[in-house]
Amino acid sequence: MDKQGAKVSRHVFKICKKYLTHVQNSVFEGELTKSQLESLKNELDRWIRQNVDSVIIFKNRNKDLLDKEFMGQDLTDLTSDIF
Repeated sequence: MDKQGAKVSRHVFKICKKYLTHVQNSVFEGELTKSQLESLKNELDRWIRQNVDSVIIFKNRNKDLLDKEFMGQDLTDLTSDIF
């Protein structure tokens, strides 16, 4: 990773950590309101290099349909309350 990439990664990590729970490496999860999601996206947009970086946002319209299955290390205590 180049110096610019490291700088971007640090800032993106800090921004995501403000809004979400850090689960593993570059994985964050959490429940956000529409306005929180917009704020997160606006902050990330300042740092994401369109031709190099990527952020994937998974949306669930019905939280009753979301199941989590863990394999390996149990991360239940580290993850948010999305079921």
